[in-house]
Amino acid sequence: MTDTELLQALYNDMQTVKHKVTSMEDKVTSLDGRVASLDEKVASLDEKVASLDEKVASLDEKVASLEHEILKINVTLENETNRSIQIIAEGHLDLSRKLNEAIKISSDVKAKQEIQDIYINMHQNQLRAL
Repeated sequence: MTDTELLQALYNDMQTVKHKVTSMEDKVTSLDGRVASLDEKVASLDEKVASLDEKVASLDEKVASLEHEILKINVTLENETNRSIQIIAEGHLDLSRKLNEAIKISSDVKAKQEIQDIYINMHQNQLRAL
């Protein structure tokens, strides 16, 4: 091969390499665009995750507050309401006993009154007969 042919072959190889480099540059540029797009999406996701973190923190605070309120309600139920109900129940039990006693006394009085009415009728009849 002559020098000219060698140079021509070298030139052709260089053109092929240049074309491949240009093609590679185009691909790298395309990849850069894609990476930039991915960066934007990741940044957007980071913002959304940060927003979700804030919301979760807020929800955690609210749940803790609700747990505290429920604990206070349970303590109130155990210490005050249940005790008050027990006191009222004991009072009703006493009232029930007293009512039963009053009903018994009332029935005894009524029975005695009926007997007295019978005696009064008998005596009235005897007085009329005299």
